[in-house]
Amino acid sequence: MRYTVSIKKNRDFRRLYAKGKTAANAYLAVYCRKNRTACNRLGLTVGTRVGKAVVRNRVRRLIRESYRLRETQIKKGYDLVVVARTRSSGATYWQIDAALAALLRKIGLCEVEE
Repeated sequence: MRYTVSIKKNRDFRRLYAKGKTAANAYLAVYCRKNRTACNRLGLTVGTRVGKAVVRNRVRRLIRESYRLRETQIKKGYDLVVVARTRSSGATYWQIDAALAALLRKIGLCEVEE
């Protein structure tokens, strides 16, 4: 992820959950809010309901890869938190990718339409 920094602090996650713009579908939920920098910050949340550690890590990798490939199309200067829902445990890469793309378009963060 070339243009993106990770969100690691709990206060940043809580701020996005409380005041961020939200979009959700069957596989993912996305929270976003402007930050005052020139780069994006990405946080991932995959809870224990999704599955055991192997499944959670797989879902995390799928989301991260989907984001990485779309990174150039996403507007700069935003904090994003992507939350995996329970249905994402059995999802393929293409389903996760389509879900993330749809949510980014819904929120209005994609600069280039597909």
